[in-house]
Amino acid sequence: MKIPELMIGPYRPALPIVQGGMSIRVSTSSLAGAVAKYGGIGVIGATAIGLQELRDEIRRAREIAAGGIIGVNIMYAAGQFAELVKVSLEEKIDIIFTGAGFSREIFRWAEGSTTEVVSIVSSGRAARLAEKCGAHAVVAEGAEAGGHLGTDRSIHEILPEIKAAVKIPVIAAGGISNGRDMAALFRLGADGVQLATRFVLSEECTVSQAFKDKYLQATQDDIVMIKSPVGLPGRAIRNAFTDKLFAGQAPKKDHCQKCLRECSGEFCISDALNNARKGDIDHGLVFSGQHVYQINDILPVSVILKQLMEECQVVLSEDPV
Repeated sequence: MKIPELMIGPYRPALPIVQGGMSIRVSTSSLAGAVAKYGGIGVIGATAIGLQELRDEIRRAREIAAGGIIGVNIMYAAGQFAELVKVSLEEKIDIIFTGAGFSREIFRWAEGSTTEVVSIVSSGRAARLAEKCGAHAVVAEGAEAGGHLGTDRSIHEILPEIKAAVKIPVIAAGGISNGRDMAALFRLGADGVQLATRFVLSEECTVSQAFKDKYLQATQDDIVMIKSPVGLPGRAIRNAFTDKLFAGQAPKKDHCQKCLRECSGEFCISDALNNARKGDIDHGLVFSGQHVYQINDILPVSVILKQLMEECQVVLSEDPV
């Protein structure tokens, strides 16, 4: 079996790999631009950042990408969802990935532009709706993913369901940390794959070294689920902050940035994610995928992509199909 080619409307990356868009300021232009430059689809995490900051990030990513494909990830739950989409369209972003809720309006907003809209879904029903609204691809995200989760079902369960429900390309996401994981999903029919956690442990990812060290030190037993103020469960690495959440001692926020449409107010998700990104791990939330403990090195994006593709092809060559 050969590695498939991924097409999202007119966009055909050299590699069928999408770098997941991680907010807040985890997936920045440095990372997204490098992934795009070396053949994947690089994605900026656009949720809960300023509008001018997003505009600047898109422009910097394009400079780095040297013609590669750049996308943004915007949560539907974001308080400035419409405004972030508008900026992305004005900057002629190639692809908008959107999840944590479903927007019909975004497809209308993107009409007549060169921007493709890709919905992140976790069921065949949601995938059909996205296709009907005009999506030229969907991301099927399983329960193994990091951050906010829309399902408790494995990607290996939902991928065949979603593939059977639509005719558009399906990008598999959730718990992919190496080429062997990619190959397993390609065998299930995925047209592409999305990885996020693996790219945190890249030289180009701009999070603090303490954040990366937390990834490198994580064991399987360290992976926990928390309840996010977004209203969804989230997967993170256990630390002093998650211990406080489990004990019902979530830190009270002093102010509200209105980063979400709706917020439980239990704690400030923006502050928690920003603290961790900047290195204040004990007072921050370290989101990660289920299989973070399988990754044990920090490498340049170019090397990560090369290793993923080579390992995947070796595994697929064992399949005579």
